Amino acid sequence: MKVFIVEDEELAVKKLRKTLESVDNTAEVVGVAESIRASVNWLQNNPAPDLILMDIELCDGQSFEIFDKVDVKSTVIFTTSYDEYALRAFKVNSVDYLLKPIDADDLLQAVNKLQKILDQQQLTEKFSALFHNLKAADNTSKRITVATNKGLLFLQISDIVRCEADVNYTTIFLKDKQQIMVAKTLKEFEDMLSDHNFFRIHNSHLINMDYIKSYHKGKGGYVTLADNTSLEVSTRRRDLFLKRIEEM
Repeated sequence: MKVFIVEDEELAVKKLRKTLESVDNTAEVVGVAESIRASVNWLQNNPAPDLILMDIELCDGQSFEIFDKVDVKSTVIFTTSYDEYALRAFKVNSVDYLLKPIDADDLLQAVNKLQKILDQQQLTEKFSALFHNLKAADNTSKRITVATNKGLLFLQISDIVRCEADVNYTTIFLKDKQQIMVAKTLKEFEDMLSDHNFFRIHNSHLINMDYIKSYHKGKGGYVTLADNTSLEVSTRRRDLFLKRIEEM
């Protein structure tokens, strides 16, 4: 679970990190912002996290202003020293409202509540894509569903040229030159697309074999794709890759 923290007190951020770690060791803090302005900037330039832990009283105003400036898709848990904002908090994407100091049991309950929501969303996405693919006559009309900071995108598999790893994120490159960053690992996309003529040529690169333009020999060699991108093939994947080419 990826978490973004909005909090203007450094000590409070440290306590939140520690408490979050104690209730969910899979949680990863992907960003921290101390103001409305910094929060809006981060949300506009990064994939939507699964959860935002958000204080209400910030150094430049109340965090409710963030929702007026950017479309917040993530679920929010408000963390505050004041209880008079509870009603307003639940009018936005809030799953809980925790008073400081944050109790570990209360945070655990809130995180569990969020996890149930995320599990249901993932199940819905999978069934949506599966239903579409069962109706598809061939790969050209099959698609996958990806979550971005703007919502869900339904991508035609045949439009995907390649995917590139960026730590715990993946950038998808489409044939129309569009690039989409998604909060999923490349391994997840490899598992999702391996049955649709995609091959992982490198730890950082998963390519659509239909877009291969040429292969050049070398230690592992490298491929040039239809968009003129040249990518290295890792030595340990070369033989299997060449075998896949022969089978095309």
